[in-house]
Amino acid sequence: MKSPQERTAASPEHTRVSDIQSHDCRAVSAILQRIGDKWSVLIISRLGEGPRRFNEIKRMIGGISQRMLTLTLRNLERDGLVSRTVTPSVPPRVDYALTALGRDLLGPISALGEWAIANQSCILEARAHFDASEGADPPQEKSLSAG
Repeated sequence: MKSPQERTAASPEHTRVSDIQSHDCRAVSAILQRIGDKWSVLIISRLGEGPRRFNEIKRMIGGISQRMLTLTLRNLERDGLVSRTVTPSVPPRVDYALTALGRDLLGPISALGEWAIANQSCILEARAHFDASEGADPPQEKSLSAG
């Protein structure tokens, strides 16, 4: 019998994403981790409405700290999803906008958001059913309605 480590060792099949031609799961995972976090999704959605200034984005996205907004915008810019344009003035004006790649991502992100909204009650119902059948306290997490 194989040890637990041998049974869970990565095989070639586990390094593929949906077909034989796909990239390594780690590469895809890193990208999905960036674009799948809640702040990136919200920022990309807001920038899908048009270019925005930093404080405008901050006001539109409740609960995001200045530091988190700065880090997320930098990471999205680094990944080629967001462009940053500085207009010389006093004070300098900085605008953020989606790049062509970011606009391409807007469709799937919007679809995922619409799916989440449409299925929120089903998910809450499933959680309640699961928690009741387990007879245990539900895991500590933020509610679905939290931004």
